[in-house]
Amino acid sequence: MENQEIRLTQFSEGSGCGCKIPPAVLDSILANRKSVDLLDTKLLVGNASKDDAAVYQISEDLAMINTVDFFTPIVDDAFDFGRIAAANALSDVFAMGGKPVFANAILSWPVEKIDPLLAGVVLEGGREICHVAGIPLAGGHSIAAKDPIFGLSVNGIVHPSNIKTNMGAREGDLIYITKPLGIGVLATALKRDKIKFEDYASMINYASQINTIGNFFGCLDFVHAMTDVTGFGVLGHLVEMAEGAGLTVKIQGNDIPLIEGVQEYISQFIFPDNTYRNWNAYSSKSEGIIGIELVKFCDPQTNGGLLVAVDPEFQKEFESLLEKQEQKAWLIGEFQARSAISVKVV
Repeated sequence: MENQEIRLTQFSEGSGCGCKIPPAVLDSILANRKSVDLLDTKLLVGNASKDDAAVYQISEDLAMINTVDFFTPIVDDAFDFGRIAAANALSDVFAMGGKPVFANAILSWPVEKIDPLLAGVVLEGGREICHVAGIPLAGGHSIAAKDPIFGLSVNGIVHPSNIKTNMGAREGDLIYITKPLGIGVLATALKRDKIKFEDYASMINYASQINTIGNFFGCLDFVHAMTDVTGFGVLGHLVEMAEGAGLTVKIQGNDIPLIEGVQEYISQFIFPDNTYRNWNAYSSKSEGIIGIELVKFCDPQTNGGLLVAVDPEFQKEFESLLEKQEQKAWLIGEFQARSAISVKVV
């Protein structure tokens, strides 16, 4: 086994969150999900909705959040793969308004193809991110299999009144996003050996950035809904928020932020194949997305930013708090009364 010649991404047909099961297929798999959620009234958020994590009430003042997330390599560096996968899994807890308390690792490794020592490096990357988040990587489970896979099962806590689902938006709410888009495009440029050094650095920075601000947003009553942007692209997650709330979201297309340099790759038609998968799933639920613009809306993100629905009466207060928290966010649209489509781009 010669580690110098190993590229982890060569084992990834769909890297990072881009390897998710297509939306239509997932819906068929989960066709009977509602009946499961009705078994326990303490299950506050289960798989009857398309939310980021499950939430179970422990007491009047405490609820437990649980999520699991893992994927195949999005980068070749084992340490960065571990960091990105861990940050992505933690994001699901923060997207519910909660705080993670500990995590367990999930590891699959082709021990006959890739040196097992590299798996240890992946774990170290995951452990570092958990340390930054202030939680222990308590244990985990590993298997020998044909594909390298890493992720976490994360347990978190939240006050029941602070839970933020992806279904709580109200008519008139403003919608913000906390990270620019384009991680899927950059990951594809990496796999094709087309990425510039500075753009690779940007991808690593954004993909390993922990969405800790979600716990802060959970304490704000005027934040009505929240979710993180992952493999279904920003369009898919906007559709879920709009349909969950029974509303339509109007998006200012020019206000959607892209990571610097991403547009250059899009212009060269460098983007993930799963971009079209997302477009095929959600195009009928949207209008106003023209031509190559579909890449921006459908690019599968790995550990993307948070989508946050905010009461418009508190816009100035929210933006002031963002500044104090040194957190960037872009205002991209608003929720309106329900129309025939879920996402309207102007």
